[in-house]
Amino acid sequence: MSVLSHQPASVRRFRIKHGTSYQYTQPIERSIHRLHLRPTHDWKQRVVDYKLTLSPDTRAIEHEDAFGNWSTRYETDRPYREMTITAESTVELLDTDPFAFANLPQRPTFPVSWMPWDHKMLSPYLTSAELPETQLTEIHDYAMSFVERNKNDLVEALFDINLTFFREFAYVPGSTNLATTPYDVLVNKRGVCQDFTNLFITMTRLLRLPSRYVCGYVYTGNHREEWAQNTADATHAWVQLYIPNVGWKDFDPTNGILPSTEHVRLAVGRHFRDTAPVTGTLYTMAGESMNATVEMTDLTKREKKIPEPSHETTAARSATPSVPAATASPPPEKISSTTAAVGTSA
Repeated sequence: MSVLSHQPASVRRFRIKHGTSYQYTQPIERSIHRLHLRPTHDWKQRVVDYKLTLSPDTRAIEHEDAFGNWSTRYETDRPYREMTITAESTVELLDTDPFAFANLPQRPTFPVSWMPWDHKMLSPYLTSAELPETQLTEIHDYAMSFVERNKNDLVEALFDINLTFFREFAYVPGSTNLATTPYDVLVNKRGVCQDFTNLFITMTRLLRLPSRYVCGYVYTGNHREEWAQNTADATHAWVQLYIPNVGWKDFDPTNGILPSTEHVRLAVGRHFRDTAPVTGTLYTMAGESMNATVEMTDLTKREKKIPEPSHETTAARSATPSVPAATASPPPEKISSTTAAVGTSA
């Protein structure tokens, strides 16, 4: 039985502008950057148009990377003290039911087993973070608590984890950094979307369920919330899980929802380093300041002449149809682009 609806689905259209600018204390003689700024194009997300503007203006090479993402290599050997990277795109999202797979007549259960060839193909997404065994054991036991209280039902356990993160983990911008581990997040029960995604991935990989990191955008223009900005949206991170006989499915633990037509995918990978919108290496030591902005406009509302609300937020919905929707969701943070001098990883 197909989990896809045979009923005609509506389409939601967004215009996205993602700008990143850098300023340096002295001229940069040479740099190489990798960009993931062209959104994914597939059966449920269609890129209508895309434009990349770079300054200093130099040749950029676009290609499909090993994970199936569009990636751009941007290299310049012309000295500069300022760099700007602007990506503009129009994206259409097919409005499908994210819960449709939960109604399959044969529901997958734990423990999950894979045929040898499946395991080989999925192995990059089955390897957990490198942490001390005692820490991984604690994360595994926490993951198993969801499996046990949902009687080994795989789908219900995943819904439970997704909603628990939203309800019991505090969204606290600035409380973590790139060195924060999934174990730190579990112990402190606070972080930002990247942290919740990393912990979710570690838990499910320890349960032998393939998981991958998703970087993209989330539209925040649906409801009024105190934290929302009038025109500010942000890059966001969430999880894709490979469910037996279903395929890759999206879960957003930061907001306790299954992504639908508010989430636009940029890239997927083993972890955030595979998916970052902008990363780079500088061949000159210099002080750096960076600013990133994202603007998302719902063209569907404009075409229908529906007035935009004065405040914006992400619509928070429950992870299972039977659970009441959450009343508010924390704001997604802006994932910083990273640069590094020679000799350090970017």
